[in-house]
Amino acid sequence: MAASSSPPSSLYLSFSSSLPRSPLLGGATTVRRGAAVSLPAPSSRRVILCALAPTARKSAAASPSSAATKKRHWKEGEYPGTPEANGRRRPLKNVKKKLDRQSKATAWASTVTEALSDRILKKQWMEALEVFEMLRTQPFYQPKEGTYMKLLVLLGKSGQPDRARQLFDTMVEEGCGPTSELYTALLGAYCRNNLIDEAFSILSRMKGLPNCQPDVFTYSILIKVCVDSSRFDLVESLYREMADRLITPNTVTQNIVLSGYGRAGKFDQMEKVLSGMLESTECKPDVWTMNIILSVFGNKGQIDVMEKWYEKFRNFGIEPETRTFNILIGAYGKKRMYDKMSSVMEYMRKLQFPWTTSTYNNVIEAFADVGDAQNMEYTFDQMRAEDMKADTKTFCCLIRGYANAGLFHKVLSTVRLAGKFEIPENTSFYNAVISACAKAEDLSEMERVFQQMKDKHCRRDSTTYSIMLEAYRKEGMHDKVYDLEQEKEETVLDGSENEYAPGLESAVDT
Repeated sequence: MAASSSPPSSLYLSFSSSLPRSPLLGGATTVRRGAAVSLPAPSSRRVILCALAPTARKSAAASPSSAATKKRHWKEGEYPGTPEANGRRRPLKNVKKKLDRQSKATAWASTVTEALSDRILKKQWMEALEVFEMLRTQPFYQPKEGTYMKLLVLLGKSGQPDRARQLFDTMVEEGCGPTSELYTALLGAYCRNNLIDEAFSILSRMKGLPNCQPDVFTYSILIKVCVDSSRFDLVESLYREMADRLITPNTVTQNIVLSGYGRAGKFDQMEKVLSGMLESTECKPDVWTMNIILSVFGNKGQIDVMEKWYEKFRNFGIEPETRTFNILIGAYGKKRMYDKMSSVMEYMRKLQFPWTTSTYNNVIEAFADVGDAQNMEYTFDQMRAEDMKADTKTFCCLIRGYANAGLFHKVLSTVRLAGKFEIPENTSFYNAVISACAKAEDLSEMERVFQQMKDKHCRRDSTTYSIMLEAYRKEGMHDKVYDLEQEKEETVLDGSENEYAPGLESAVDT
């Protein structure tokens, strides 16, 4: 990224400076939607969970449709041929049988297609591939770009970049021409699994194909994996390459770099990027920018700095959203500042911002970290009472909370409940269960879960091995420590360990 000239003092941001505080910080006032939103003062020492969720905000936009009359290119009686007025039409035979066969074929096609969409939605990549193979054998099957796109993204998110590549090759063999979007999806699968060299290889291939040239989205994904790996030298080279190709970084691109600098503690560079965004006419900071900055300082436990930046962004005219408040709740929860956590939740109710799954997850996580099983269960029950769908993080927090409280029998019941709810069992889920087994000193169960993780082709990351190695060392099982360390090295060498740093996603999806 080319160095920019020093911004005007009126736009330059300093972490030591502070703009006038919002009057709402002093106390509660009547607030209406659309008005300036500021952090409320803590008013309660107990997290308030209401029985009824607020009515979701609705936005209806009517889009007028116009029907154009199709132009006729022939006269009546001409092409396509029409039967003579006096001619006898041939009777149709077995009409009912033909219609029944057509109806059954249509129903079968819809059933298989719906089954595939359901597996993709539930992030069940193995089942999705099985249904897709079944779909390909049907006579009505036609390869579609959208189907391959969804499967490529799913495989990338599921830690299966090699299968994503095989699927891409199958797509090409079926005659479905690759596009820039499909190549970007394949490149994203490698980036999500921290395979930088393979991702750059895809980029080189795209450059050589006239109809598959990389765009700003391609480069943004590459910049993200470089930022997550602290390869800021590659980030600079990618910015130069974008400039040579006349590709302008957008707000998403700059937000990715902001997040990387913030997590790496490079606050001077982060401030420089943010100042450049304020000067730019094409990539102004938005609420995602706000969420990233708040998340950076919230995750580091710098609550005072986080609150000052919240006020600064409010003075810039950026309004918070549900994710913004979820970030604040999560930050307060990690510091056990339950008063402020409760105040933000009440404030969301006043502004009619709905509590989401992430809202409940942050509260559950706050209680799980200290082993407060009673309040954790109360929050989870309230979540279910409001028909809020639990996700993998919900159950990871519950498992960890029960383990911290020493209630290992509830860990097993929680795992069974997760299976009943068809919760995706990813690396984080298995790590939570393995950690619970290690705390219970049940090494045989820990090994069984680890083997199940392998059988289901779930990637093992550094956390997985660290938990097990610590458990073996604690019991003095040096032979198993040696074997597991060897396995870890082989896993890293053959590329099976694809630890993916959440980065921007964790900042905005909190």
